Amino acid sequence: MPHCVPRVHGASLLGETMAVIVQREIEFPMVDLAQIAFYPRIYDLAHRCFEQAWALMCEQTYPHIINEMRLGFPVVHINSEFHAPIKYGDCVSMEMNISHLGTRSLEWQYRLTNQLGILVWSSTQMTVCVDMETMQSKDIPESLRRGLSNHLSG
Repeated sequence: MPHCVPRVHGASLLGETMAVIVQREIEFPMVDLAQIAFYPRIYDLAHRCFEQAWALMCEQTYPHIINEMRLGFPVVHINSEFHAPIKYGDCVSMEMNISHLGTRSLEWQYRLTNQLGILVWSSTQMTVCVDMETMQSKDIPESLRRGLSNHLSG
């Protein structure tokens, strides 16, 4: 199997909407005794990719959004499906885009494929913009909305 180098990149042609793709290897701490990914680790991987995506999508790191802008985007609804086993040593690619951008919420689409291009996991996750001090929902700032809108799926 080719070496899997962790990387993050966006795919865009002439300003069209793009998906963010994060690639990494499934490591030993991520699997159970059956040598397949333990399902909570997949959600952890999705959240790590979510955090990495902000810099590409909005030119703001997620730590900056939380610590400086004092905004958070907690998940309020999740729908996931496991399509095939995710095995120890697999090189997986997590493709992410936005399927809905509301005033205060956005819906993320995740597609996880292995090194053979086989879809192994998919998920739709709704997040809500909240004020980190009050945990009350608030409008997504225009500075973030511009970047997010570039990643809306058709």
